[in-house]
Amino acid sequence: MSKLKELFAKKDKNLCSVFFTSGFPNLNDTTSIIEKLGSNGVDFIEVGLPYSDPMADGPTIQHSSSVALTNGINLDIIFEQLKAIKDSNNTPLLLMGYLNQVLKYGDEKFCKQCVACGIDTVILPDLPMIEYETKYKALFAKYGISNVFLITPQTSEERIMKIDAMTEAFIYVVASASITGAKGEISEQQIAYFERIKSMNLKSKLIVGFGISSKETFNTVCQYVNGAIIGSAFVKFLGSKGVNKIDEFVEDILS
Repeated sequence: MSKLKELFAKKDKNLCSVFFTSGFPNLNDTTSIIEKLGSNGVDFIEVGLPYSDPMADGPTIQHSSSVALTNGINLDIIFEQLKAIKDSNNTPLLLMGYLNQVLKYGDEKFCKQCVACGIDTVILPDLPMIEYETKYKALFAKYGISNVFLITPQTSEERIMKIDAMTEAFIYVVASASITGAKGEISEQQIAYFERIKSMNLKSKLIVGFGISSKETFNTVCQYVNGAIIGSAFVKFLGSKGVNKIDEFVEDILS
């Protein structure tokens, strides 16, 4: 059983995930960030693969990707960094990137490297479902990799049910039809959306992302779903406070 599935078997509510951009603020910060997040109680970690055109991301993560690429980060370096902590890290890790990165790197090579790093779950927001069904479903199954699908307030009930049937890890519930970015609060419209998804009684774990930036927003969404991913707020914190203060950020969310 994968680390993520083991986690979900033990914990069902208030799951806290944090996203960070590999190679930001500094090229070799990846392993330190993972170690500090895990040791401070984060349940699972979303490792971002810096990309020159991150279409789902807002200014904060776009900036971090630009800095990371300028620092010299690439997939080979990221995989080597992750391999270095494979045996010591107990926190489930996911990779979040874009399909073009996988295509350029090589589909099979990418999957082999994921396995070598102990990665069994990926998030590729721009992977079309038809492309997944005709090609990547079989490829990922060959290497024991699960794909995470995203839904938004505009996703039809029919598509949500189809995604639920194909999901092996969790469904990424995008909090609003927008790019990533820290928001001040959760709106009544978003709560109505979460309530609608909750009422569908899906079999999959539901994890909300986009706009979760504080203890208040985290606790609010966790009333309707299994957990939440905090991204832009953490990346912004890293840029200003640095890796050594990560414990303060996590404590503010989970205390």
